[in-house]
Amino acid sequence: MKIVTEHITILNEELVLTNQRAIYWNKESALILSDLHIGKTAHFRRHGIPMPDDILQKDLLRLEELISHFEVKTLLIVGDLFHAETNTDMKTFKKWLAQFEDLYLVLIKGNHDRLSKSLMDDFKIHTTFNLAIEPFLFIHEHNKNYQGKFTISGHTHPGVMIKGKGKQKFNLPCYQITSNQIILPAFSLFTGLNTRDIPNDAQCYAFTDSSIFKF
Repeated sequence: MKIVTEHITILNEELVLTNQRAIYWNKESALILSDLHIGKTAHFRRHGIPMPDDILQKDLLRLEELISHFEVKTLLIVGDLFHAETNTDMKTFKKWLAQFEDLYLVLIKGNHDRLSKSLMDDFKIHTTFNLAIEPFLFIHEHNKNYQGKFTISGHTHPGVMIKGKGKQKFNLPCYQITSNQIILPAFSLFTGLNTRDIPNDAQCYAFTDSSIFKF
């Protein structure tokens, strides 16, 4: 896995965008990501839809390498860490998480995060519906109620459409950055891309396995 970075400054804070669908905030030793959707593949299989067994493992391997690369102390997930009901993917995640004894994991609960408090406690996950760490407010979905705050959120799975030669078109995941918010790409590779809903003043940082592009 190749980790490509792009350093940006927001409200005098340096943030590191990566091509691996997460931001590193050096001052807080925090890795920030959204929409991991653990349990989604097992949920589909339970309902008779055949899915590869290694989708979650690949996502967790990328996350593991990011934690190691940046020497992360806090993992801040802005919603939809989980996808559905308790299923076999939860056991996979718990076993994976056990290797990080000193990692502080905070979940800003999203619309899919409906697992019981007892299960969250068992995973040692600290949960809330929003979190203010100056100068940012972390939420799952940006809305007008947070005017006056710079929000970092997820939820929409942002992407951009790139036009190639002739009629060729392809979509890339991206970060959407405006004067008052950052919308994170979905961390899980098993998600669609929303290329329609782009804030009017947004700068998009799209990425591939080897590059980051600013639009």
